[in-house]
Amino acid sequence: MHAFRKAVEAGDHTAVEALLADDVVFTSPVVFRPYPGKAITAAILRGASHVFEDFRYVREINDANGYDSALVFTARVGDKQIEGCDFLRTDDTGRITELTVMVRPLSAAQALAAAMGAEFERVEREAAGSQDRP
Repeated sequence: MHAFRKAVEAGDHTAVEALLADDVVFTSPVVFRPYPGKAITAAILRGASHVFEDFRYVREINDANGYDSALVFTARVGDKQIEGCDFLRTDDTGRITELTVMVRPLSAAQALAAAMGAEFERVEREAAGSQDRP
């Protein structure tokens, strides 16, 4: 089992953040631009944990070289059932350098965009605060 999956399933935000490379890039289906950096990526993932209900991984696909993984999940956002996939790329140390999320159907993606939009001011404050810590 991928360490990221294990940390997410355990709700261990500290472990999730520790798995992120400092220069990780987070790409989401509900925002136009990628978000570079460990602090904002960790804050987004914590925000998503508040938005998703009944989140669970249902399948894991790993490539032979160990750098790429796909974690297929299901969840709810409000009354919308969502299916998605976290695509992870890791470096030689096992840290995640790229995290791309894809979700479907469109109505669930729209519900996710609205819910994360409502969280995003807090997410940005949290990310800015964590960058101020030593």
